[in-house]
Amino acid sequence: MTIAIIKYNAGNIRSVSNALNRLGVEHAITDNPDQIVAADGVIFPGVGEASTTMAYLSEKGLDVLIRQLKQPVLGICLGMQLMCSWSQEGDTPCLGIFDLPVKRFDIGLKIPHMGWNSLQQVKEPLFAPHIEGQFVYFVHSYYVPVAKETAALAHYGLPFSAALQKDNFFATQFHPEKSGDAGEKILKGFLEIVQTSKPNP
Repeated sequence: MTIAIIKYNAGNIRSVSNALNRLGVEHAITDNPDQIVAADGVIFPGVGEASTTMAYLSEKGLDVLIRQLKQPVLGICLGMQLMCSWSQEGDTPCLGIFDLPVKRFDIGLKIPHMGWNSLQQVKEPLFAPHIEGQFVYFVHSYYVPVAKETAALAHYGLPFSAALQKDNFFATQFHPEKSGDAGEKILKGFLEIVQTSKPNP
């Protein structure tokens, strides 16, 4: 099994790579379209600002490529937000994989929302039932409202999508690579999806 971590101007690529190293998973950090398409699974990480990141993806042709991927794809943090249709951050059109908006928290609480928060109403296949109520690590000022694509939710002044799922696309607003044992279990859940999605030789 090979995993491609999409290389772009994101801040948490190395931490995702380290998490896969701990799990003994072969992977490459790459912006090469052929290498990304050939991978069994793809991780689309992200820490940064929406409009400048979308501009970079467009310049490299990665915006079109990501939409067309057929293998399991996992977006993380900004990666999840960019998989939505539009972000209030910079009034940015995004990839449109999830037809959902990304909104700025306006709830009278400190932002960014940073720290540990529990997952609720988790859904398979990304989340095993025992992940319900476990705590994961968030750092974000923008959120995706709860919708039919919500695969887990959390609360920070209001309920929001902690994870999304549609077809072969999965996404987490939290950082599984920074979420201890619970995050490792969630990454393993994604890797199991990748493994079972591989065509038989």
